[in-house]
Amino acid sequence: MLKPPAARAALANHYSPPSLSRDVTLWPLSSELDHPTADRRALRRLLRQRRGQLTAPERRNAEQALLRRLKRLPELLRARDIALYLPNDGEIDATRLCRWLQRRGARVYLPVLRPFAVNSLWFVRYDDHTPLVSNRFGIAEPDTRFGAHKGRRLPAWALDIVLMPLVGFDEAGARIGMGGGFYDRSFGFTRRAGPRPRLIGLAHHCQKVPALPVQAWDIPLDAIVSDREIVRPGRRHGNASS
Repeated sequence: MLKPPAARAALANHYSPPSLSRDVTLWPLSSELDHPTADRRALRRLLRQRRGQLTAPERRNAEQALLRRLKRLPELLRARDIALYLPNDGEIDATRLCRWLQRRGARVYLPVLRPFAVNSLWFVRYDDHTPLVSNRFGIAEPDTRFGAHKGRRLPAWALDIVLMPLVGFDEAGARIGMGGGFYDRSFGFTRRAGPRPRLIGLAHHCQKVPALPVQAWDIPLDAIVSDREIVRPGRRHGNASS
């Protein structure tokens, strides 16, 4: 799928052909990261630093490995309405999945900061003709005026799959995001009975830590996929690694 100019410029570094196959290096963990009650701001800072130290070849290799895992994910094979994200700040890039999804007849949506709402998201249809702008965080998203048309967006509950970026995750499937609470607020309804999408976090393997502090408002995920494994919360030692 061809990217609109704003997205192509923002993602240019993610689309070079892979050149190296060596493993991603895991840096020694700070003691701040090892403790389950570590300060979440410190965790975010250290994990973003770790993610930022990946080289361009390591990022490309991780992206390819992630896509291979996603294409074998049973939930994704059945899905028709999928939300993903345009990567920012070193987040692992899954946008090459768009062409594969479209060939299967699936529809792709992007998160948009919802106007006149506190830290919540719209999900707007994304294709070659979707106009993109930078939001207040400098992240590319569909133009609000484009997304304001109801026929171009889908309610969060009506999505089949939501692929969301993570700052960190642990072996139990806990996760930590950027701290704005956008996904937590937008998907708070998943705690209740009723239609809901499958929530799947994406991350580089180097963002994994032994344990993360969990807050009451953190929305649980159905799975976390990295370039090395698939973590399914509640399945101890039951991770898919292929």
